[in-house]
Amino acid sequence: MTKYAVLSLEAEKEVMVMVRRFLIVLTMIILCLSLACARQNPPTSRVAADDMAEAVRLVEKAAAFMKERGKEKAIAEMSNPQGRFVMGELYVFAYDLNGVMMAHPKNPELIGQSLIDKRDSKGKLFRKEIMEKAKSQGSGWVDYFYLNPVTKKEEDKTTYLRRVEDLVICCGVYK
Repeated sequence: MTKYAVLSLEAEKEVMVMVRRFLIVLTMIILCLSLACARQNPPTSRVAADDMAEAVRLVEKAAAFMKERGKEKAIAEMSNPQGRFVMGELYVFAYDLNGVMMAHPKNPELIGQSLIDKRDSKGKLFRKEIMEKAKSQGSGWVDYFYLNPVTKKEEDKTTYLRRVEDLVICCGVYK
């Protein structure tokens, strides 16, 4: 007598139907989990990715301008609302290494203020993080929440920063 039982044709069909049902259910579970993960961590939109690249470009352009023309002229140009470092909703602004606003084309009343201890709406000391990253890495990105002047709502924002001598030149993008 053999160890293996031979399934009848009917039993074999029944097993195949069960396997197919199991695979369908498993596929649906994987699909649902994938969609849930995608909602929690949406990919950066094409517009945001383009804006992020443009933010880097503007900061690099301002850094080159400062190296060529000097700090005073760079601060004046970065503070000009119609200047070369303003492109639509994107604009360059700058701090000194202590978190004092040195240039801002959209909010000139911030110029001269120490903002290092000002928190975002979630309590994050994002300017302190900007200064720390500038001093330790020279450039990078910092995420925080900030009032979007267009929508008038607190929104996720990311800012690219680059240290140039004793200035930290920045440009932020709403996500």
